[in-house]
Amino acid sequence: MLETLPQNITALPFFDEGHASLASGLNDWAHSNLTNRVHVGDVDALCKKLVKQLGQAGWLQWCVPQAGGGALPALDSRSLCLARQTLGYYDGLADFAFAMQGLGSGPISLFGTPEQQAKYLPAVAKGQAIAAFALSEPEAGSDVAAMTTRATREGQNYRLNGIKTWISNAGIADFYTVFARTECDDVDGVTAFVVDADTPGLTVSERFDVCAPHPIGSIEFSDCVIPATQRLSEPGRGFKVAMQTLDVFRASVGAAALGFAQAAADMACTRAQNRPMFGTTLADLQITQAAIGQMATEIDAAALLIYRAAWQRDVLRQRTTKTAAMAKLFATEAAQRVIDRNVQIHGGLGVKVGHPAEMLYREIRALRIYEGATEVQQVVIARETMRQQQGDMK
Repeated sequence: MLETLPQNITALPFFDEGHASLASGLNDWAHSNLTNRVHVGDVDALCKKLVKQLGQAGWLQWCVPQAGGGALPALDSRSLCLARQTLGYYDGLADFAFAMQGLGSGPISLFGTPEQQAKYLPAVAKGQAIAAFALSEPEAGSDVAAMTTRATREGQNYRLNGIKTWISNAGIADFYTVFARTECDDVDGVTAFVVDADTPGLTVSERFDVCAPHPIGSIEFSDCVIPATQRLSEPGRGFKVAMQTLDVFRASVGAAALGFAQAAADMACTRAQNRPMFGTTLADLQITQAAIGQMATEIDAAALLIYRAAWQRDVLRQRTTKTAAMAKLFATEAAQRVIDRNVQIHGGLGVKVGHPAEMLYREIRALRIYEGATEVQQVVIARETMRQQQGDMK
């Protein structure tokens, strides 16, 4: 059992009293309800159960705006990050369940009509409907311009054809936010839609296992007809819908990694202090102290990058393309290093299947890939840096 998550993060100047209350309340709930991050059994059923629990406890209200039954007038990146940091500390699958409710419904929160928001968001906030975000394709991940799924206009409807893959919640989602090509063959030709899971022509074509189990797979559209009223925003604005949604949630990926890293560091300290070694304890060895010192420093550095990006979006109302990419890149890579050191400190136990240290090692790996792999973040940061430098020279 983990100790409770330290709450001093909300003492930083990025937060207000509401954030401190959220962090404290969710930590208390998670400490009582998420007692084991190592799950066994039917992952679909486990995920559905966690969504229901999070909804009934009121935590999914932070995934949608007030107009859709949410806690705040608009999506708040700092709140999302605090929630994911806290859930990530206790249970990676609970973090996944929370995050996908936000990401899958995020385009509706940001760009949906009042009718669309009323139809979908209250059920998301209550944990009564499961959301999914369908952007990636077999040959189009980070490169949205390579998308081949098409939506053809036919009067008052659109006809969708194509395949989406690496879709979290595939098979258990009640609706999918789908991105398809409607116009020209570049990013300006992409449009966003909300597609109900029971729409004829939509099938789950494949499910596959990943190292940290969660519902994931491919969905296929075969002459799938949806009303034009299911379109989000205007035709050709899908790339903007996707990117603005990811800008809200990308920093929160770093926050989940931060929670994972904090859990690993706590495990490492406890193990080191209680493990006899050469007539003393593992914690008394300077090499162990050096490792723990590095872990603590990387955790604090990650936290500052994450909450700077979230604060910049929420308070300064600025674009966070660069700062969110920095936060996601550093926090996920740092968490991988911290978790690896935790495994090393645990020795053989660290690689025993079913041990929390081994579970964390599997959980962190995907975060360095999804919502833009580390290498993609490096490209984004470099481009933004050079663009800003050129602007300063003018």
